[in-house]
Amino acid sequence: MQSNKNRDTAPELAVRALLHAAGYRVNYRPVPGLRRSAGIVFTRAHITAFIDGCFWHGCPVHYQRPTLNQGYWNLKVVGNMVRDRNTAERLTAEGWTVLRFWEHEDPGAVTAAVESELERHRLDR
Repeated sequence: MQSNKNRDTAPELAVRALLHAAGYRVNYRPVPGLRRSAGIVFTRAHITAFIDGCFWHGCPVHYQRPTLNQGYWNLKVVGNMVRDRNTAERLTAEGWTVLRFWEHEDPGAVTAAVESELERHRLDR
């Protein structure tokens, strides 16, 4: 399990590369003191985007329950889902917009959705 990345995954890097090419800075810890980090963070706009792995975060389309050691893995994935909801609630309470995507989503579509939210943020000012 130590070899599994919790940041800088291939889907995150693909989206971050597209956003960076478009002139955006990414990958900061959203709230000091909150021991949660996001793959993509826009500090000025208070927008953060998470790209969740299908297995680790229980994707409703692709998650398949392991056949071995089911008790452990069920608790692990459900715990991740609970922490994801808690993170979104805490960030929202701090004034952040939280976007969530799955690793199987097209990086171009994810980038477009993030840019759309950034543009909406600019227009609201």
